[in-house]
Amino acid sequence: MALRMIVPMLVCRDAAQQIEFCKAAFDATELSRREAADGHVIHATLSFGGALFMVHDDSPHLGSRPPEPDGSSPVVNYLYCDDVDALISKAVAAGARVLIPAADQFWGDRVGRIMDPAHHVWNVSARIGG
Repeated sequence: MALRMIVPMLVCRDAAQQIEFCKAAFDATELSRREAADGHVIHATLSFGGALFMVHDDSPHLGSRPPEPDGSSPVVNYLYCDDVDALISKAVAAGARVLIPAADQFWGDRVGRIMDPAHHVWNVSARIGG
């Protein structure tokens, strides 16, 4: 059996807010959303740049937890784009916080690290050389 795709699932304290952040910061498109009777997001699927990712509210019965607010997430989402600085500026305007300012790296990428309002960490990168 061949692996076809990996789709990250972001667990959030407020998935609806995370969905709006992703739309504003990354021009994500919401493909689907299922909500509980109380309005909590049970599951949502979004896409940007041809990639899929899922978002849902914290669900104690699943054992998955949202990241802590200190930026120490065990997972870093690595996002490639055309213009690192523009995307980071757009994300900051949507509520992200810069953890590491964008800089050219020796391996040929320009990379900056942000934390979104739900405390998920993103490396925003662009290939700039060899």
